[in-house]
Amino acid sequence: MPSSPIPRDTVVDSLVGRLRDDVLSGRYPPGSYLPPERELAAGYEVTRTSLKHAIVRLAQLGLLETRHGVGTRVRDYERLGGPELLPMLVGTVGQAWMAEIFEVRREVGAQVAAKAAANATDAQRARLRELAAQVRDAADGDAAQLAECEVHRVIAAATGNRVYGFMVNALLNAYMTVREGFSHAFADPAAAADRLAPLISALCDGGAERARAAATAYFAKTEAIMLDVR
Repeated sequence: MPSSPIPRDTVVDSLVGRLRDDVLSGRYPPGSYLPPERELAAGYEVTRTSLKHAIVRLAQLGLLETRHGVGTRVRDYERLGGPELLPMLVGTVGQAWMAEIFEVRREVGAQVAAKAAANATDAQRARLRELAAQVRDAADGDAAQLAECEVHRVIAAATGNRVYGFMVNALLNAYMTVREGFSHAFADPAAAADRLAPLISALCDGGAERARAAATAYFAKTEAIMLDVR
């Protein structure tokens, strides 16, 4: 059982985080039942009321399910969960998920870029050029990194398909959880802008297949830098 007490200032919030981490790290694996409420509350040094509130919130996130008279069980979140779990997984178990996130980023990103090149409005193309300039003129790597993230949100919106937007947001939300670990890729904003330029050009002036190829090349280059692949 946990050995350190939960801070009293934000008991439920802290308990949600602690219990979530214990679930995602495997202390309570999918399909297992949590200890009885009285025992669990005592282990975390909280009241049963606080524990109940935390369990409700984790059930809303899709990690737990409570059956009256049976107990609280950890859901098979890898089989039943959605992309909204990615930020929690990345934040809890580190970068173990990042290889798979990058793989989806490459494959989905190329399709999104192709769709965006075909459907982008003039206003969206202008916004992409504006963001590309923001990357180049960024005061530091942090600002360049955030501007580059916004580029991908605009590309997703330019597809005209809101589901692509949700998918890209899920990947970006997971990435933002650990973005400090990849900030070195944007330490030189001008170099980051140079890598981005062919993709922006393809999206604004080229066709779908040119944009797909440019996106594939861009993601490969940035991933190699982020992961220090040599």
